[in-house]
Amino acid sequence: MPNRLANETSPYLLQHADNPVDWYPWGDEAFAKARAEDKPILLSVGYSSCHWCHVMAHESFEDPATAELMNRHFVNIKVDREERPDVDSVYMTAVQALSGSGGWPMTVFMTPDGRPFYAGTYFPPQDGHGRPGFPRLLQFLHEKWTEDREKVLESAESLTEHLRNAAARVAGPGAAISQETSNAAVERIAENYDTTWGGIGSAPKFPSPSNLEFLLAVHYRDGSATETGQAALDMVLHTLRAMATGGMYDQLGGGFARYSVDERWMVPHFEKMLYNNAQLARVYLHAYQVTGDEGLSRIARETFDFLLREMQDPAGGFHAALDADSEGIEGKYYVWTTEQLREALGDEADLAIAWYGVSEAGNFHDPHHPELTRRNVLSARPDLPDILGRFQMDEATLLERIDAIQARLLSERARRVRPGLDDKVLTSWNGLALAAFAEAARVLDEPEYGLAAARLAAFLRESCWKDGRLLHTWKQGLARVDGMLEDYAYVGLGLVELYKLTGEIDHLEWARDLLDNILKRFRDAERGGFYETPGDGEALIVRQKPFFDAATPSGNGAAALFALWMGRYYGPAAWEHIVDEVVANVADHLLQAVTGFGTILQAMEFALSPHREIAIVGDVLERRPLERVVASGFYPWTVIAPSADGEGLPIFEGREPTGEALAYVCENMTCKMPARTTGELADQLR
Repeated sequence: MPNRLANETSPYLLQHADNPVDWYPWGDEAFAKARAEDKPILLSVGYSSCHWCHVMAHESFEDPATAELMNRHFVNIKVDREERPDVDSVYMTAVQALSGSGGWPMTVFMTPDGRPFYAGTYFPPQDGHGRPGFPRLLQFLHEKWTEDREKVLESAESLTEHLRNAAARVAGPGAAISQETSNAAVERIAENYDTTWGGIGSAPKFPSPSNLEFLLAVHYRDGSATETGQAALDMVLHTLRAMATGGMYDQLGGGFARYSVDERWMVPHFEKMLYNNAQLARVYLHAYQVTGDEGLSRIARETFDFLLREMQDPAGGFHAALDADSEGIEGKYYVWTTEQLREALGDEADLAIAWYGVSEAGNFHDPHHPELTRRNVLSARPDLPDILGRFQMDEATLLERIDAIQARLLSERARRVRPGLDDKVLTSWNGLALAAFAEAARVLDEPEYGLAAARLAAFLRESCWKDGRLLHTWKQGLARVDGMLEDYAYVGLGLVELYKLTGEIDHLEWARDLLDNILKRFRDAERGGFYETPGDGEALIVRQKPFFDAATPSGNGAAALFALWMGRYYGPAAWEHIVDEVVANVADHLLQAVTGFGTILQAMEFALSPHREIAIVGDVLERRPLERVVASGFYPWTVIAPSADGEGLPIFEGREPTGEALAYVCENMTCKMPARTTGELADQLR
C-alpha cells in the first residue's frame, strides 16, 4: 500500500511511495507526530538522479525488516533536495560539521523540533566501508534516545548552536574588491589546476563553470597582455577541450554528465542535470566569442540541442535531470562493447572503435554489477595521423564518415531503455537555462534558441509567478514551495539576457520586480548580504546565507551580479554597491577557499569594470546588423540596450528613433559619435 509520498509531485519522492517505510513529506504533520509519540525524526534527503540514493533505497528502504525498525522507532521524512534546497543546506551543514564531508543520500537523525544529533550520508545494510550497518545504527540510536536522552539532547543543542553561530558569523578583515585580489585568486586556482587534463583538483572532478567564467572575465580585463590574463584563458580553453573530448561529454547525443569519476574527464557519473548543461553551454559560448574556435561553438550548439530534444517540457520549461541508471544499472544507456558496435555498424565498426577509443577490455567497470564487463564510455581523442594512415583517407572524408557513424549509433541507442526523467521544473535552474538560451540566440544567430528563451520566460511568468512572488518548483500545472534567493536571482539574470536579445523592456521591468523582492524579503539589514529564504517564509532551525558556490552559483554571488546589472541599466548606485556588502561577508575566506567563490569573484570583476553601454535604437530589422557586430565579441560587463522606440531606460534619453538604426557607445560617462554602419561600430568597439 502506498505511503504518504504518493500524494507528492516530486519524481524522487514518488520513487519511494511504495516503500514499506512510513514516509512523510517535509511538513507540520510529521513534526506533530514526532512530538505526540515522543520519537526522533529520521530525515533522508536525496534526488532522483543520484545513483547512491538508489542503492540505499534498494538495500534499506525497500527491505521490510529495515523498514519495520524505521517505522517502530522513528518518524521518517523524505526530502527531495532539489525541491527544498533550504532544508538540504541546513542539514548538510550538520553532516559536514560531524563528518568533515557531505553528499547524498543524506541521513540525519533529529529531535521532534528539528535539532540534529547524528548525521551521515550513505549507510550500507551491514557494517562495511568504515560505516556501521544501517539496521545496527537504527537500533543504537533508538537505545540512546530511550536510555540516554539527556546526552542526546545535549548533542542536539550543541550542534544546533554550532549551526546558528556559523550562520551568524561576521567576517574579519581580508580580501577587498581589487585587481590584486582577482589576480591572487587566479594564482590560487592555478596552484590547484591539473596541468595534464585541465580542471581543478583531482578525481572525482567537477566542471566548476563559475570558476571558468571568472577566469574568462580576468582575461577580458587583461587580454593576453599580462601573464595573469593569458594564464586565465589557457586554463579555460585547456579544460573545455579536455571535457569535450572525454566521456563526460555525450559524444553521440550532446550534453554533459554531472562530473567525472576520474581526473581525465573520461568516465562520468552519468546523470545529466539541467543546471550543469545550461552553465557549461554558456561557458563554451563565451570561449567561442573570445577565440572564434568553431569547435567550441559546436559543443555549445550540441548541448542546447540536447536540452531542447530531451529535457523541454511541453509547457515551455525544462525538466530537472536525466538519471544515471537505466534498468537499474548505472550508465547502461550510454556504454558500448565492441560486439555492440560491430552489430550496429558492420564494416564501419573498426573506424568507430578507433575514433571513440573503444577496447575489448573496456574502460567502465561497475562494482555493483561485476558480471557486466568489457563496456566502454565513448570519447573523442583519436590518434588522427594513425587513423588517416590505417584507413587511407583524407581528414575531410574521415569527418564525414564519423558524422554518419555518430548518427547511426545515436539512432541505435534510442532503441534502448532510456534513463529515468525527473520531470519537475525548478524555477532557479530554469533561470540559468533562460540566460543561456537567450545569449546563445544572440551570439549564434539561432532563432530556435530565441524562441525557446521567450517561451521559457512566458512559462515562468504564467506558471511560477503568483501574487508578486516566485514559486520554486512546478510539475503538471501545479507550482509550489516559496521561492528562494536563487530563484529570484537566476531568473533575474536570465531576463537581463533576454532583454539584450529582444529589446523588450517588459523583461527588465519584471527583473526589477524580482530585485525589489530580494531587497525587501531576503536582505540582512544589519550585517549585509542575503539569506537563502525570505523573512516571511517557513522558519527552519537556522536561516542561512548562501555564499559558497556548489554546483550552481551561490545565491549571494548571483544576487550581487543581478543587482550590478540592474544598477547599470537603471542607475541607482546603491544597487551597484550591494557587491561590497556581499564581499565583506566573506572577505576573510575568499582567498583561502577561492574555488568556492567563483560567482562572487565574477561580481568583483564586474564592479571593477568601467561603465560601458551600447544603445542600439531603430527598427528591429534595421538594427540587426549592428546587433550582430556586438554579438560577435565577448563583452561580459557591457550594458547592451536595443530598442525600437528609445523608451524605458535612462540610457535612451535624447536618443529617440531618427528613421535609421544608430548605435551609441559610451564608456565611463563619455560617448562616441553614433555609429551608423557596422564598420563604424566595429571600430568603436575595438
